[in-house]
Amino acid sequence: MTTTIPDCTPDLLRSLFLFESLSEDRLRFLCEHGSVLRAEPGWLYREGEDATCFYVLLDGSLVMSRRVVDEEVEVNRTSIRGSYVGAWNAYLGDLVPQVYDQSVRVTEPSTFFELDAAVLRQVMVEWFPMAQHLLSGLFQGFTNRQRTVSQRERLLALGSLSAGLTHELNNPAAAAVRATATLQQRVSKMREKLAALASGHLDEAALQTLIKFQDEAAQRVAEAPTLSAIESSDREDEVADWLDQHGVGHAYELAPTFVAAGVDEDWLDLVANAAPPDSLTGAVHWLYYTVDTELLMKEITDSTTRISTLVEAAKQYSQMDRSSHQTVDLRELLDSTLVMLARKIPPGVQVVKKYDESLPAVPAYAAELNQVWTNIIDNALQAMGEAGRLTISTHSDGEYATVKINDSGPGIPEDVRDRIFEPFFTTKPIGHGTGLGLDIAWRIVVNKHRGYLKVSSEPGSTTFVVRLPLEGPRIGETT
Repeated sequence: MTTTIPDCTPDLLRSLFLFESLSEDRLRFLCEHGSVLRAEPGWLYREGEDATCFYVLLDGSLVMSRRVVDEEVEVNRTSIRGSYVGAWNAYLGDLVPQVYDQSVRVTEPSTFFELDAAVLRQVMVEWFPMAQHLLSGLFQGFTNRQRTVSQRERLLALGSLSAGLTHELNNPAAAAVRATATLQQRVSKMREKLAALASGHLDEAALQTLIKFQDEAAQRVAEAPTLSAIESSDREDEVADWLDQHGVGHAYELAPTFVAAGVDEDWLDLVANAAPPDSLTGAVHWLYYTVDTELLMKEITDSTTRISTLVEAAKQYSQMDRSSHQTVDLRELLDSTLVMLARKIPPGVQVVKKYDESLPAVPAYAAELNQVWTNIIDNALQAMGEAGRLTISTHSDGEYATVKINDSGPGIPEDVRDRIFEPFFTTKPIGHGTGLGLDIAWRIVVNKHRGYLKVSSEPGSTTFVVRLPLEGPRIGETT
């Protein structure tokens, strides 16, 4: 509750540091167009309301706060005479939205000098034209620099991710090309061996039996167990010995392929019993080409599946062909980000995922959330270096979905911890990286999603906590 007190005088305003250098005429003008008011404990104004007034504290005390999710977080508290709040940026006019960027609460009966925002703008333009132009230019310059640097950072990040994705796509693509070329040779050899067997000493029954072995060999490829290097070496020696004992040439070339397909000596004994001795070598080589063909087709399938997975991850990450605002599974967004950053994850860094399978979908701006995960995870990887542990967990926390990203790096020094969300702030040396990017993460989580972002850190453990309301932001709504 506020009450106007008609006792504004030039002497009163002259006692405030903000107005002490003004002439008598200008002080009188301010008194005529402003007023002194008495405010009882309570809200003076709330964040997001139209900025209509400029206030200067005469006596009393006030608390400034910002809204984070549904909580008011105190950012300053003062009882210093002459402190000013409210529509202080009215001089910028249409350059910025003219709304209060914070809430102010009076904690005891207090007195303010109040001036209409339109009058403050008129005063700045007419009384201090040079200062007004300088301040406007400073604001525009800072805004343009921030926009340019942010665009450059996004381009550099996009270039890095594109290079990583190209590298990841190249490996399976090259493997598929190599396997396809080899497959053509193996199919040709298999036809030759089949023709040789058919023109040899095999009767129809024996040939039909070998064809059944061919089908069984193909099935073994699909069901082949995963062996350790030592197990594979031991089995290759055993199969090679069997081939040597039965007079099959190139034993040590054939053995690795048979072992990879799950073929052992017992199975080869069955083949030997079905084929005449003088046709055994041809039968084994024919089955070898069959097995090798199946293995090559499996390699092609794995490679093309990997390509498809990478492309789908890229689409998920960029949210290509999707609405900017949608209901998303946070686990899918995190996984797609990890895929895009795979090339940056050193072999010595262990990635641990602890996802809550019951976590509901969240209405969000998915592509922008991926930028949040990218910035946080990229910083964590750089902090850990070549070895460490990256743990990503999700869980439902009442009305919020919570994502925690923890790294085992050296931690964030306490003297800079409070600054990491500031624009352009970085702990990286000049020429190394484009900054932390955490100010972008803050704006996306807190301002755009009405969420919550905080960090806790100590040597060996740094955790970023992102909380997003399950109801999500409405389209176009920001705080």
